[in-house]
Amino acid sequence: MGNREDLMSGAKRCLYEKGYGRTTARDIATASGVSLAAIGYHFGSKEALLNAAMIEAIGEMGESLARVVDAANRASGEPEERFVAVWDGLKDVFVEHRGLWAAQFEAITQVAHAPELAQAFAEAQKEGRLGLAALFQGLPEVPDTEEEVARGMFYQALMAGFAAQWLAAPELAPSGQEFLRGLRLVSDGVLRPATR
Repeated sequence: MGNREDLMSGAKRCLYEKGYGRTTARDIATASGVSLAAIGYHFGSKEALLNAAMIEAIGEMGESLARVVDAANRASGEPEERFVAVWDGLKDVFVEHRGLWAAQFEAITQVAHAPELAQAFAEAQKEGRLGLAALFQGLPEVPDTEEEVARGMFYQALMAGFAAQWLAAPELAPSGQEFLRGLRLVSDGVLRPATR
């Protein structure tokens, strides 16, 4: 690998191990085996490097999510069974990528004070939502429509909530069956025609 790739690899490792706010430029240089000056040369700043590393690492985590959804789609043709299998399978993805989830939540708290971070997250939002819409439907991609963005927003909200619960108390994070029960209850309450 070249210095740029080494820096990205080192920055991702630091995100997983130290988090977003506690990672220093020296940490990244040490983890990547590259000089401190190389950070500025290749990325302009430590923050720009961490932001790029965060987005790339989220994409890599998406590959793990895709494997879980693919396995659920192959295991059953029943939508409810697939839904349960996906959420049960995501617990393994959360274990594998715990440090990244924690770093994302930490980074989100910095958005108000870091315009470059806010911009990086904003640029990734729509693509991420469309990616989730495709992923949860078992499709390679979906069209850029309001419906697919809305579907992706829904899954994004579920995942963020699941991640927050899992990070706070893994033993209390919902199972796939609990997610399905909640979905039924909310759907019945929201979508059922009102009786007068």
